[in-house]
Amino acid sequence: MTDLEYLDKAEQLLMAVEQSCDRLNDDVDADIDAQRVGGMVTLVFANRSQIVINQQKPLHEIWLAAKAGGFHYKFDGTHWQDTKGSGEFFANLSRFASEQSGLSLNFVAKLA
Repeated sequence: MTDLEYLDKAEQLLMAVEQSCDRLNDDVDADIDAQRVGGMVTLVFANRSQIVINQQKPLHEIWLAAKAGGFHYKFDGTHWQDTKGSGEFFANLSRFASEQSGLSLNFVAKLA
């Protein structure tokens, strides 16, 4: 993957996270505050817990930090997969956000 391809895919991921937050706030009144600064999005839940998602440009990775731990994701041509085999980014984000918020939250890669 070239640097430009990485930047495009990483931007798509961050935008999908932000769009999912907007949808979840509307649909289930999740009260998620998505704060974006450059290549980093911080999700702040009503209970003040946080999930931080950021680009790691030199490594062509996306890093996610949650109460469950820190995770690194690489794009496999279709999905962002954990580099240690613990699954796909959006499935994991949905699980971690649900655990931290106490709500059933479903983050999606692309919105219809």
